Amino acid sequence: MDRPPEHSQSQSHPKAGETAHVHDEHGHDEHGHDEHWHDEHGHAAHGRGGHGRHDHTAGLSERRLGLAALITGCFMAAEFAGGLVSGSLALIADAGHMLTDCAGLALAWLGLRLSRRPADWKRTYGYDRFGILVAYSNGLLLFLVAGWIVLEAVDRIATPAPVLGGMMLWIAAAGLAVNCAVLWMLHGGDQHNLNIRAAVLHVLGDLLGSVGAIVAALVILSTGWTVVDPVLSVVVSLLILVSAWRLVRDSGHILLEGTPEGVDAKAVAADLMRSVPGVLNVHHVHVWSLSQERPVVTLHVRIAEGTPAPATVRSVKERLKAEYGLDHATVEIEFEDCADHASTRVGPPGHSL
Repeated sequence: MDRPPEHSQSQSHPKAGETAHVHDEHGHDEHGHDEHWHDEHGHAAHGRGGHGRHDHTAGLSERRLGLAALITGCFMAAEFAGGLVSGSLALIADAGHMLTDCAGLALAWLGLRLSRRPADWKRTYGYDRFGILVAYSNGLLLFLVAGWIVLEAVDRIATPAPVLGGMMLWIAAAGLAVNCAVLWMLHGGDQHNLNIRAAVLHVLGDLLGSVGAIVAALVILSTGWTVVDPVLSVVVSLLILVSAWRLVRDSGHILLEGTPEGVDAKAVAADLMRSVPGVLNVHHVHVWSLSQERPVVTLHVRIAEGTPAPATVRSVKERLKAEYGLDHATVEIEFEDCADHASTRVGPPGHSL
């Protein structure tokens, strides 16, 4: 794969009224600005720049996800067959939940593999967003599974069916053991990764479902009351819905370019004006995330006459990284009025200060 070309650094200062567009990791063919300063690494590093610390954790998480997906898939098939033979909707529902677990784990594994691929000219941010798309799709699938379980449970409550309590008990106990093993494997993964978090939530739901299935089997064996099976299925579906909502909410926020949790764009602008010498104004602040591990910020900084632009950019980036954990910043330096003020578009509150 061809690497995008390196950009040379310019040492001259713009004239009054001009702007200097300063990047930390971006490389572009051309801009409508007069002069540029870049850090000493090219665009190809953009996709992985500053994230080598995640490589070991990502590799460990990938192996754990792959093994967890294999174990979950094998037991899911066994549990589904056991549910059909025993007549237990609770086991079938739990197998359906495990199906989404298996698919989610497999897609999360694939997402981690793809996210390590380097950036190129067509995908200048790399493949980090693939994992977010997987998480969002997985959450939507969970809503469908929960809806099907509820509909089937209502039918079973209206028309109770016989359930083999003994077989149900043994299969549920085996499911509990499998879920405990998978949960232990995932616990050592990167808990900041949205797909790892999603997988843990799935498995926790399965684990609770297995516990409920054991209780339901004991009730059926001791009293013969089979309605407890579809009632438990509804409880499992509620657990699925909670997991689905959290997953869709968090991944959807990233896909909508929402501001990362704990970061206030207006507060960032005010803080830079207070803490960085020579900064007169900070505006057009945009903060978003490529993934939960990769927050990104772009902003315009107007500086006082005679203030060295490269030194100011370094100070701004150091402050952003130290105070807010934002280590991927694009800073546009301005010496007079912002060139974008002529635009007719008005940004959201806090983006033009």
